[in-house]
Amino acid sequence: MPSDHVVGDAAAFIRVAEIAADAAETGALVSFGIVPTRPETGYGYLCRGEPVAGIEGCFHMGTFVEKPDIETAGRYLADHRYYWNSGMFVLPIAGILAEMERLCPDLLDACRDALAQATSDLDFCRLAREPFNAAPSISIDYAVMERTDRGALVPADMQWSDVGSWSALWEIGGRDADGNVILGDVVTMDARNCYIRSEHRLVAAVAVEDLVVVDTDDVILVARMDRDQDVKKVVEVIARAGRNEHLLPRQVFRPWGWYRSLHEGNRFQVKEIVVNPGERLSAQMHHHRAEHWIVVTGTAKVSKGNETFYITEDQSTYIPHATRHSLENPGKIPLKMIEVQSGAYLGEDDIIRFEDLYGRVPTEKPTLELAKTAEPS
Repeated sequence: MPSDHVVGDAAAFIRVAEIAADAAETGALVSFGIVPTRPETGYGYLCRGEPVAGIEGCFHMGTFVEKPDIETAGRYLADHRYYWNSGMFVLPIAGILAEMERLCPDLLDACRDALAQATSDLDFCRLAREPFNAAPSISIDYAVMERTDRGALVPADMQWSDVGSWSALWEIGGRDADGNVILGDVVTMDARNCYIRSEHRLVAAVAVEDLVVVDTDDVILVARMDRDQDVKKVVEVIARAGRNEHLLPRQVFRPWGWYRSLHEGNRFQVKEIVVNPGERLSAQMHHHRAEHWIVVTGTAKVSKGNETFYITEDQSTYIPHATRHSLENPGKIPLKMIEVQSGAYLGEDDIIRFEDLYGRVPTEKPTLELAKTAEPS
């Protein structure tokens, strides 16, 4: 199942899931086909074949169709054999593995190797990087479902949306009298049929219609509602320009908590850091940057060189570059800090880890020589 969809009619979903499970028990590889409600050009389509004997509501798979133009989508809507491709499947384990062995053995081998060489990190299973990167980048539709002779289709009418666009959020959202979906600190005047979302600052919309306006930490998006699918193309433009907004969000989650970038400048940056109760950052050092930590709430246990001490609200400490250090939250509430970094290079890869609760220390132990030169006596 996709992670980013909405099912409005849970009872209908359960009914079609039971039909699909019955079909899968016979060895079929089953796709859910969504009964279309409009001539949608943003989805692929499935065409059903003949009914499957003995399983009411299930059909042999016909053809897979790529995203159509609006005229073709209109014909599909009128022809009741066509359904939106939901990306949801019910698959017998032995059956899908056998078909992958037959149709895409290289992909299956890469998956097996990535799992066999995986490592554990808290409750995460970290697939092995090299075999995972060797796996072909291909969807299950292209790799198996479009090529198998064991495919089946179950039509599903369950108030479904894949939430694959901002306009989809507008469609399922609670609209006001002017047709607007408003989230966050937003003021409107003569705005109609808009999706406006503010996660931080005040957004004011005046005399606009059919727009998507989204304000986040990373970027402000303004798009016509009927062009919101082009956001993917914008991401490609950003990548080609050598920017990193598509790779590095402002808020980054770690096993111990999270940090958020607040401000960046020439040779400095400011971060908000939250460490969960009982958690600890790795013992580490940096070659190129120094850090100044200021506690906002909570208590920090700090190790710096040969010292270990506590600082609490409104207190601070300074970590020189090339100094081994670690940070721990020994308290019962989240530790919130402001970190000011300064130096010639501030990248996240300037970290030499010595000890880590979360399995992130390299196999070869880092040298301590550089760190020892900066440790206080």
